[in-house]
Amino acid sequence: MQSTRRAVEDWEGDGLHVALVMDGNGRWAQARGRPRSEGHEAGVAAALRVIEAAPDCDVSVLSLFAFSSDNWQRPALEVHTLMRLAARFLRDETAHAVENGVRLSVIGRRDRLPAAVRHAVAFAERATRGGRRLLVRVALDYSGRDAILRAARRMPASVATREAFGSLLAAVDHGEPAPPVDLFVRTGGERRLSDFLLWESAYAELCFVDTPWPDFGAVDLADAVSWYRARSRRFGGLEPRHAHPA
Repeated sequence: MQSTRRAVEDWEGDGLHVALVMDGNGRWAQARGRPRSEGHEAGVAAALRVIEAAPDCDVSVLSLFAFSSDNWQRPALEVHTLMRLAARFLRDETAHAVENGVRLSVIGRRDRLPAAVRHAVAFAERATRGGRRLLVRVALDYSGRDAILRAARRMPASVATREAFGSLLAAVDHGEPAPPVDLFVRTGGERRLSDFLLWESAYAELCFVDTPWPDFGAVDLADAVSWYRARSRRFGGLEPRHAHPA
């Protein structure tokens, strides 16, 4: 089985790049008669479980969709809760990340984030810079279409290649160059990409599961990776046995 992975600047991991749309927090809480905020709290716990399990599942880059640019349209109280949880997650997870060789990076716009979140981002990225076991990319105020548009506006026509554009795309969202997404997982039963890593997921295997994010854990991640391993990865070509017909 091949991988779309290529060497990228300043990242040495050679495992899979898994993108996760962590969906279903609010519905999980409502189904239990609880406020949506409790669902988001449970979602943070699920994220910690998956980060812990990722290296043992041969995952070296984990991209988590925490807050879409479209999520600003949600009620102010819910937005405040999500921002508070993002800041707390970054502050609380930093020491554990350093201890376990995890590197934290945030992708997306930063100019609209509350000051407390921006400070937590800067602290986490600076403190975990030396991590080499796992790169965790948290998407905050992120839109794949907007990122592509901003990168296209900056792309000199004279050097317009896929590789150059991919690096520029990472730069406009404050991210580090990362390998293409191998496996794209969305929890919560919805079957859509929701504007997450559109360029990077061009050849990703898409795995949609009904499990709501708060119930997702190490076994679910391992199952998704096993499903990916069974896929045939041709990237527009043919299976090796058909590549050279007699």
